Parts: sequence; C-alpha cells; structure tokens
Amino acid sequence: MNFLCIDDLSLEEIDGIFKMADILREERKLLLQGKTFVLFFPESSIRTRLSFEKGIKDLGGECILFPPSTLDKREALIDVSNYIDNWADGIIVRHSDYDRICALATGSNIPVINAMTSHNHPCEILSDIYAISRLRSDYLNLNYTFVGGGGNIANSWTAAAEVFGFTLNHVCRDKYKIKENSETYRFATSIDDVLKDSDIVLTDPLPKELREASYYDEYQITLDRMKACRRHALLNPCPPFYRGEEVSADVIDSEYFVGYTFKENLIYVQQAIILHCLGIDAGY
Repeated sequence: MNFLCIDDLSLEEIDGIFKMADILREERKLLLQGKTFVLFFPESSIRTRLSFEKGIKDLGGECILFPPSTLDKREALIDVSNYIDNWADGIIVRHSDYDRICALATGSNIPVINAMTSHNHPCEILSDIYAISRLRSDYLNLNYTFVGGGGNIANSWTAAAEVFGFTLNHVCRDKYKIKENSETYRFATSIDDVLKDSDIVLTDPLPKELREASYYDEYQITLDRMKACRRHALLNPCPPFYRGEEVSADVIDSEYFVGYTFKENLIYVQQAIILHCLGIDAGY
C-alpha cells in the first residue's frame, strides 16, 4: 500500500506502526534483505534522507537515489512507476508537488511513500507523535498548539488531530487559518491565552511575509512564553528552525526543547512505515 498522508491510515494501523517502531528500537532485523528502494531526494535534504537511507540499510535493504527533478518530465508518472516496478520494491519521494507524488502512486504495483511535499509532511509528524507517546502515555488527551503559517507542517498536524482525535490550536494571523474551528482544530490570533492551556508547542520556519519584527513580538516562542504553558510542556519546532525568528535562542537552550531527541525516532517510525506498506510484520 502507499503512504501519502496521515489520514491514509486508521488508528489501528498507526498503533501497529508504533508497535513495530518499538520492536525496531530494541532489535535490528534484516527484514528488507534483498529489497531495493528508489529514492527521489534533493541535495538539501538532511534529516529525512539520512534517516530513510540509514533505516533501509540497517534492515538489509539497498537504495538508489535520484534528484526529484527526475520526475518533472512529460512522461506519465504512472508509466515511470510501472517501469521502476521491474527493479525495485518501493519508491520514496520528496518533491514539492503533492499531485506529482499522487500521480506516481496511481496504479503503482509497489508502495509509494511521501517523504515531504509543500502540502504535507506525514512521516515527520507521525514520528513526532510517536516520540510524544513515549514520553506521555496520555498523549491523546494533551493540548497541542501550532504557531506559524498554514504550510505543510500545519496541514499534517491538522490531519493528525482529526485521525487521533486530539485538540490542535493553530495560532497565527487570520489569513493563515486552515479550516473552520471544530472539535479537533481551533484557530486563534492571540497567543498568550492559548499557551496557558498548552502541553505541546509546535512551530515551523516562517514564510517570507512573516519574517518581520512585529510578527516576532506577537508570536515568537520565547522562554517566558514556554514558562506560561502547562507544567511539563514540551517545545518541538520543525527543523530547520531559526533562532531569533519563530523561536528565541534562549528557549532552544532550555529544558523545554526536545527537537534533537525527538528526531532520533524518525529512523524507527520510517522503517515501520516501509514495513507496513510492504505488509511485513516486524514481530516475526
């Protein structure tokens, strides 16, 4: 099966992926031995590409890498994927255009996994939720607050809130509202009242139009703002983050910041996603 967005999965399937990630943390198994994966990644990708490549190789698989521009051609992408099917067992793509990844997946006989688009970033957010679940068993009952524009990270957290059923507060200027307020999505333009009830604070690098002093005054996550959150609150800015923009330098150096340790889980969750898409159970 393909994995293109978080709401492709049921809660039961996500629970299975999380359980597989637990197993893979404890024991390296050569479950991908003899399997080859075609990866489309830009040179600028660091964390996602490294964790996918190492994750595949740690399970005994092989990778063949192409730049994502390889997919920007007149040839129908369904034809591309069906040719790749002759020599590979899966395709992992980081490409700005979500529709192109969907086109590649349409009719493909091998799994296509979305490693990031300008619309969403499902593997990253699923990994973050897994990391939170390891620290907080009550993770489904926590209040999540995303501060920033309505880009791919905000879209994936919004989708995750709908699938998992937790509350996501989105705080930014009015034009960045993603959808109407609902049981799982709440939009606000004032940050301080929302932070008082927040357990998990999330950010994303700012779009160009928000990189200005007045935005930082209104919305930058600082140490003082984190201190106003609920007890044991965590700060998880999406990398790359920029000190002095969406987050202050002092809050990154504080105990609230969990970004580095959270990303350790990328490798295990992405391995589990690959195995799930291939129908392989890590428990055997």
